[in-house]
Amino acid sequence: MMSERKIIRVREVMKEKFDLVDGLSTVREVLEHMHHVETKCVIVDKRHEDDEYGIVVLADIARYVLAANKSPDRVSLYEVMTKPAVTINPEMNIRHASALFARLGLSRAPVVNGTGEIIGIVSHTDMVLKGLMKLC
Repeated sequence: MMSERKIIRVREVMKEKFDLVDGLSTVREVLEHMHHVETKCVIVDKRHEDDEYGIVVLADIARYVLAANKSPDRVSLYEVMTKPAVTINPEMNIRHASALFARLGLSRAPVVNGTGEIIGIVSHTDMVLKGLMKLC
């Protein structure tokens, strides 16, 4: 008889609060108005209904602004964002989400419901610290 594996869903470990920003904002504007620093990223809103969400991880700002010695006042978010952002279904098993992150080199991703609305952010850290211990 096979033992049943407990399934932890992405919705159980994701952060529900995140920053949704305009891609035309400068890096400085976004950093000054970022409310949810613990997500270590911002989601760049769609420009219109046929557009896609983007994501900017703080590591992107470090790489493309700080290390490149560029002014945060002169760099717009759209210049450093990844678009389209890889999104995760809230019902996905965290084992599968973690495997996807590893394969694509992701550290975090927006969680999107069936209607295409972002309902949270999930990171490898969330999956390990909030999910792994529940599996044991």
